[in-house]
Amino acid sequence: MDPDDHVCLCFRVSLRKIRTFLKVEDPPVASLISECLSAGTGCRWCVPFLTHLHAQHRRGEEPDLKVSPQRYAEARLTYKQTDTRDPEVMREAGRDEAT
Repeated sequence: MDPDDHVCLCFRVSLRKIRTFLKVEDPPVASLISECLSAGTGCRWCVPFLTHLHAQHRRGEEPDLKVSPQRYAEARLTYKQTDTRDPEVMREAGRDEAT
């Protein structure tokens, strides 16, 4: 993903905003990312991805999702219909498990 691509599609919260929030606020748990423009509190599609970004931050890595924004958005549409996350998109983004 590019920094200006949206991780939280409900509230249009970009990767750049999440990176900045993590850097400035250094939240001890991933759930506090919700304080960044309500990220993760809408349809909840992005919650495992936010958790992944938080884990990268805690390890001192640059938070990133290695998935195209188009594929990410398409998988979210499927999630909203089925309430199931595509394991392939989870792996592409850098997540090890499909939650």
